[in-house]
Amino acid sequence: MTLPEQMTAIAIDAPGGPEVLVPRRVPVPVPGPGEVLVKVAFAGVNRPDVAQRQGSYPAPPDASPLPGLEISGSVAKLGQGVDSLLPGMRVCALVAGGGYAEYCIADARQCLAVPESLGLAEAAALPETLFTVWHNVFERGWASEGETMLVHGGTSGIGTMAIMLGKLFGLTVIVTCGGAAKCARALEIGADHAIDYKAQDFVAEVARITGGRGVNLVLDMISGDYVSRNLKCLAEDGRHVSIAVLGGAKAELNMGVIMSRRYTLTGSTLRPRSKDFKRLLAQEITAQVWPLVERGDLRPVMDMRYPLAQASEAHRRMEAGDHVGKIVLEV
Repeated sequence: MTLPEQMTAIAIDAPGGPEVLVPRRVPVPVPGPGEVLVKVAFAGVNRPDVAQRQGSYPAPPDASPLPGLEISGSVAKLGQGVDSLLPGMRVCALVAGGGYAEYCIADARQCLAVPESLGLAEAAALPETLFTVWHNVFERGWASEGETMLVHGGTSGIGTMAIMLGKLFGLTVIVTCGGAAKCARALEIGADHAIDYKAQDFVAEVARITGGRGVNLVLDMISGDYVSRNLKCLAEDGRHVSIAVLGGAKAELNMGVIMSRRYTLTGSTLRPRSKDFKRLLAQEITAQVWPLVERGDLRPVMDMRYPLAQASEAHRRMEAGDHVGKIVLEV
């Protein structure tokens, strides 16, 4: 396969609003040892892309400065030492950047083979949320069958994945959503209970739903003043996992309550983690979760797809907060 020297990619001219995302002609990247070049079919759109565009979440030093953290497509070229993939294979991958482009570099061991039953648009919508939710709910949050989890932002990409994975692994899932329509949609997706945070006090509702026991785990992307309220929702020995700070990075905590109720507070960001860590995570997902994808038991909730050149429109939709599930760019 003869590769072009140049490709179209979406660049960030300067930090700012969606309008700073512009198509540019740039060189096609060359895969290094252990890497593959993927001819991109679709790229997922995620909150970290928005933060990068705004200037608050820069790419790691060794990553592409282009936005885009997950892709699907076909393997176009193998880097030195890659023997686990073949040219032409359909794959999806978690990448550290560069997804909003016609070609993208991926670590070979962070690629997942796309089964024939899965469309490439859906495949591009899996890696970022799947890696994030699996690591934070099951590895950091120690979720186990029979437990109850509270998830904020139940109709977001992360929220919908948390509902589906939680149900597949035997959890009771309570979500919060903004509005009755989103609550209804979350219940359709599989949530056991949905709380309209605009009309109800989620702390009181969690107490009512659980008979005063509380939940074993909170997956939180709000932070700020939500943290103290989340802790009121936790049962003894409960775990609080933070994955974003949409409501502010600082929280005021009563350490006496944390000690007396034996709470665990943790959190993580995925993008800056080492390749070795992400490879191990991919290995575990391949073993534990990918069979569910291959059987058709796990599919992402899809919102809208936009042409690559309309990346700015995709970001506007994400920031408006009206989407349910995943937004993807078609290359």
